[in-house]
Amino acid sequence: MTTLESAAKHPDAMRPLLGQLDELLGLTRAAARADLTARLNMSRARVADPRVRLVVVGQPKNGMSTLVNGLVGTMVSATGSPVSVPVIAEYGPQSTATLVRALPGGRTERLPVDPLNPGAAFSADGVIRAEFTDPSPLLAEGFVVMDAPGAPADTPATWSLIAAADAVLYVTDAGNEYTPEQIVLLARIQQVCPTVICVLNKIDRYATWSRVQQRNRELLDEAGLGFAVAPISAERHLQAAGDQRRDVESGVPQLVDHLREYVLRRADGLARDAAVRDIRTITDHLALTLRSEAETVRDPRRLSEITERLRAARAEADDLRQRTANWQVTLADGCSDLMADIEHDLRQRLRGLTRDAEAEILRRDPARRWAKFGADLDARIGEAVEENFVIAHYRSVELAEEVAAKFPEGEHETGLPDLRLENPAEALEPVTSLEPLTTAKIGVVQPILNVMRGSYGGLLMVGVLLAAVMHIPPVNWYSGAAAVLLGLNALWEDRRLRRERRQAEAKMAVARLMDDVVFQVSRESRNRLRGVQRTLRDYFTEIANQTLRSVDESLRAAEEAAAEQSGPIRDRRLSEIESNLVRLREIRERADALGAGRG
Repeated sequence: MTTLESAAKHPDAMRPLLGQLDELLGLTRAAARADLTARLNMSRARVADPRVRLVVVGQPKNGMSTLVNGLVGTMVSATGSPVSVPVIAEYGPQSTATLVRALPGGRTERLPVDPLNPGAAFSADGVIRAEFTDPSPLLAEGFVVMDAPGAPADTPATWSLIAAADAVLYVTDAGNEYTPEQIVLLARIQQVCPTVICVLNKIDRYATWSRVQQRNRELLDEAGLGFAVAPISAERHLQAAGDQRRDVESGVPQLVDHLREYVLRRADGLARDAAVRDIRTITDHLALTLRSEAETVRDPRRLSEITERLRAARAEADDLRQRTANWQVTLADGCSDLMADIEHDLRQRLRGLTRDAEAEILRRDPARRWAKFGADLDARIGEAVEENFVIAHYRSVELAEEVAAKFPEGEHETGLPDLRLENPAEALEPVTSLEPLTTAKIGVVQPILNVMRGSYGGLLMVGVLLAAVMHIPPVNWYSGAAAVLLGLNALWEDRRLRRERRQAEAKMAVARLMDDVVFQVSRESRNRLRGVQRTLRDYFTEIANQTLRSVDESLRAAEEAAAEQSGPIRDRRLSEIESNLVRLREIRERADALGAGRG
């Protein structure tokens, strides 16, 4: 069986880059630059990491679990299960299955389950996710396949998987064209994970699947979404059983080839570009110190000129660290505006939901379908919170780019920090569901008493009046008819008052739920945005500190070189510096060649 290390994504293409990073690590350690060494170690870990996270999402009953089983090559996702939990499958030398269950206090418990019976993982109580390892050829190449529970619009937990994904497979039925809601959903998914592949499943059941595929491509083009639409039959792929012709007809091998060529190659490119930016920045830092020292060694009389130039550079670098720096002001103002805009967006969305809920309550008696009303309202609240968090994520990336633009050219070539969207569903966990209506409970006796009370009043009033005027008995046809009419009126009035009370109680329940949602989600949103602010602050502060450290090292090296009086020692040091500069230039040129696609 091929090991994961030997099947890492395009190892031959990444091996030269790893060699350059290792060579540059030796130079940073020799220069005692722990800050640059730490950055290079992180870059090397990204390049050496073979994993590509592939998330499968879509509407229920569209064959997502069947596709996941077909990609992995074994049963890791239970099809037709009434319980939906995330399933994560990655490479392992042998098949294992682990059940992750929630415990009180935020802790989790990991329990092994039978890998031949994965359905047991889905029927247990309190399941958070099911994790599988398997010596699958596709997984051995570095893919981690994740089956997301339910549709993104219905399951907020799915967004956490999408946010952590390198690519998303959006699965739909080959018998139906995309709806406007699905196009909107795909646009939202692209904001979180740019790499999306649309999968048209069950083509063996529909003779018109090619027309649907063409129409879906047109709809995607009209929406500005250039996603590929891959037609497959996951069920036929599982039934192929080694029949190559039937397997090719299923379309799954072509989809796997597309994943290898498009997703793996793109993941390598992103990791390579980030590493090349790191190499460029770090070689510039090291070369600054070496060149300053070399200039001083060659001509110690230029020490004052060199130190003056370095002190000016140090002043600029020190300004970047100050709270009054442009990027600090931009970050602080941007985060304040972002928090205000996101909270306003959340309140506006929830206010619209409140108005719609109150209008629905006034249209009919809320007691008749209160449970379904509460479930629908919870789903709409979850969708509104998801959209609010996606907007916050998108705006955070824009803010990071705006802050990066305040740095001098070349000071932010390491890219931007990872600002992945975390699970929006966590913000709604402390929120309780819509409370039941207490006035909806009414017995049989109370309506009867109201009817009798109204009937008795009508019988008494009309009977006494007729007895006094017409001298007939109080109980007669006229008083009986009045009793019936007033009894029915009392019943109708009582029902109307009770319905109005239930409507008022329902609106109060909705208002309390929305207050709870605003309180919990606003706090969570502010905490997350403060985390973004701290991440950006620490990230760009580290860039400024590295620049300042490089200038300080250059000053120190220049002063030490000027103080050195021995000719042979100075010549030997100059030769060593020039050798290191040549190595840095060669590393930089090879990195530039890789970045330009010539490596």
